[in-house]
Amino acid sequence: MTILDNPVWHALQTVHCTLAQGTLTVQRYKPGVLQLMGAEHPEAAPYNELHDWLTVGEKMYTVGDVPVLPQNWQYVKQVDCLQMVCEAKAGVPQTDVVKLQDTDLADMLTLVNLVQPGFFYEQTPLLGAYFGIFQSGKLVAMAGERMRMNGYTEVSAVVTHPEFTGRGYAQQLVAHVVTKNLDAGILPFLHVTATNERAVKVYEKLGFKTRRKIAFTQFELIAPAEK
Repeated sequence: MTILDNPVWHALQTVHCTLAQGTLTVQRYKPGVLQLMGAEHPEAAPYNELHDWLTVGEKMYTVGDVPVLPQNWQYVKQVDCLQMVCEAKAGVPQTDVVKLQDTDLADMLTLVNLVQPGFFYEQTPLLGAYFGIFQSGKLVAMAGERMRMNGYTEVSAVVTHPEFTGRGYAQQLVAHVVTKNLDAGILPFLHVTATNERAVKVYEKLGFKTRRKIAFTQFELIAPAEK
């Protein structure tokens, strides 16, 4: 389970290798998929090796140990999260859940960027399967799969429209993604902001247990790399 300490790198080396750009030691998800980058050895990562796949002003996240980047990078912010894993299915009915299709992309983008902007893009659905709940033809809740590596899948994009909270939709969706992966012999994990006590309690109720604290750290490339 230690590969979860460096999830971006291990995802890009395995299940998501076709979505990777970079070198043998430093890689990123393709633009339009995720603004995440990782390195084989994050404590001393040569992130300037990504200069051919980045533009000045672009903001990227690392996940895990906070690296020391070269001077042409600027620290933006750090989001402290809990990394949680789930080894058992929750007894939650999933009768309202449907698999989302390419034709639902506009609705997915609208919902996620209303509730949790900045982490979901037009090509993010390439990462895995996404599921939703509709009311009167309107997508009101969704969840899906983000970082995936051999044996592990991250549950992500868990959002509910503000007008439809409190109805258990998120629990249904998360339980569905968990069941899908456990049935395939894959361990689900997720990241939740450490201060979001309400969400943590919901995930614990669904069977998730905290594995460790982990940082999502955002950096901005402010000048070209010296060649």
